[in-house]
Amino acid sequence: MQWLHFGYEQAMSCIFPVAIFVTLAATKWFDVPFIYRYDLILLVLIAVQYFMYRSRLETLDEIKVICVFHIIGLVLELYKVHMGSWSYPEQGYSKIFGVPLYSGFMYSSVASYMCQVWRQLKMDMTGWPGMIPASALGAAIYLNFFSHHFIPDARWWLMALVPIVFWKTQIWFTVRAKTYRMPLTVAFLLVGFFIWLAENIATFLGAWTYPDQQEVWQPVGFGKISSWFLLVIISVIIVAQLKHVKAGKSRLSRWVE
Repeated sequence: MQWLHFGYEQAMSCIFPVAIFVTLAATKWFDVPFIYRYDLILLVLIAVQYFMYRSRLETLDEIKVICVFHIIGLVLELYKVHMGSWSYPEQGYSKIFGVPLYSGFMYSSVASYMCQVWRQLKMDMTGWPGMIPASALGAAIYLNFFSHHFIPDARWWLMALVPIVFWKTQIWFTVRAKTYRMPLTVAFLLVGFFIWLAENIATFLGAWTYPDQQEVWQPVGFGKISSWFLLVIISVIIVAQLKHVKAGKSRLSRWVE
């Protein structure tokens, strides 16, 4: 029963990611006249976010977090598409330098999940390393997504730093009346793995195309799990720090204690 309830809470936290998949599938298999697919996806996802806010499925603060992650993701998309890492081959008026604006929602859906699951499972942390170490690691991870095109890729060094920086950090969550805990690094890996599965579904539905998928779709390589593992770390750091700011007190100091 605990596993079933845990699965239900996880599913309720994935409303926005599921909405993205449904939209991608519907627009792939059913043509809508007079509007490009990328433009339609953007309008639908904006409408979904508005509905979630008006129905109180998401708070204003959570919308702000989602917007921050949308911008972070869009900047990364602009750079990666320019470097040829992947592409968006279809037409659309909402494309900027080859990148459709809806692509930022792929990243903000991760932030939406983080905000939702934090609330659904009454999450908290102990042993948080503090603002400076966590922010420095998050910034280094984000910059490496850009710099590895010019200098050696540092992702494996950064991944090695994760268990060192977060070695004391435990994530606590409640399923019904019982509280559980898990090392935060393990949570990073689990969420990264499931995002990799979602990426396979998204590329199959034509959300974007990797160079080796130009002729025919094939599964995304396992190596991408490391990228999503690092992206999840950035999202958790952002969500945790913003929640600390909103609290208006030294919650992270209490976590350290």
